[in-house]
Amino acid sequence: MVDTTAQTSRPEAFAGFRQQWETQIGDGFPLPDFSPATTGDFRVRGQATKVRDVALTDVNAASAMRTADPGALEDQVRIWIVRRGAWTLCGGTGGEHTVSFGQFHLRHVGNASHFATAPHTSAKVLVLPAATLKPLLRNQAVTGSADSAEVRLLVAHTNMIHATLSELSPAGVHAAHGALMELAKSVAVRQFDGQEPLLAPALARAAKDLADSRLADPTLSTATLARELSVSVRTLQRAFAAEGEPVTAYIRRQRLERARLALTAPSGRPSVSELAAHWQFADSSHFIRAFKKRYGQTPTDYARQTDRA
Repeated sequence: MVDTTAQTSRPEAFAGFRQQWETQIGDGFPLPDFSPATTGDFRVRGQATKVRDVALTDVNAASAMRTADPGALEDQVRIWIVRRGAWTLCGGTGGEHTVSFGQFHLRHVGNASHFATAPHTSAKVLVLPAATLKPLLRNQAVTGSADSAEVRLLVAHTNMIHATLSELSPAGVHAAHGALMELAKSVAVRQFDGQEPLLAPALARAAKDLADSRLADPTLSTATLARELSVSVRTLQRAFAAEGEPVTAYIRRQRLERARLALTAPSGRPSVSELAAHWQFADSSHFIRAFKKRYGQTPTDYARQTDRA
């Protein structure tokens, strides 16, 4: 987190941020020069990870950002995935283009260019080697919804890399990089290779994220998740099997956990029948049996224990 407007922030705060970037991300991914207005009001929270010849950056900026100088010529492929605000690419290969919230944009970056963002922009930016991806683009940019199946899978995998890279062995880093490149290819050509075993963890993670957001939906099922992610039911089942838990078991476990958390509420606690209906159990009896099997107590007993504690 960098905030050059804070009273406790020293004038060299931005310089310290730049030095930290260069130390941790290294050669090949230089930080651009920003306009004086940007460095004077730089309120940004971010996370950056380098995986061999790929850089992954998550940016959450309260302030607007604008680069001052396009800098040197580049030969990279970049993907911008914007969840909030807007990110405008100015000049360079592909001309000016604004990536609005809920959209992604992928293109080869050859000629020098610069960018500007709106205040309160949240985005994920991937910098990838051109040698592998440029031939697939055929001098075209790819733009679409950030909720497309291919982008969901890519985002899930980059989040896993952020969380686990420091613990991975060299072989693990190699596998993570390989899966990342395969998923980037799928965004470029809009076709996911469901037979590629390296992609199973990303597919399972994307399906879990999607399921977690729809646990109260009565239509949630293996088939609906597969359809949303543009894969076959069998492909999705194989991805979950690699992690040792069927899709339906994951959904039930998450629903039970949400119900358990609801029972710990200090006030406004729902009844057993309300919980059963909300989390899509057939009836109260089914819910009570499933809850007791997982937590060793009935929902009522669990709630009483929580009150005593």
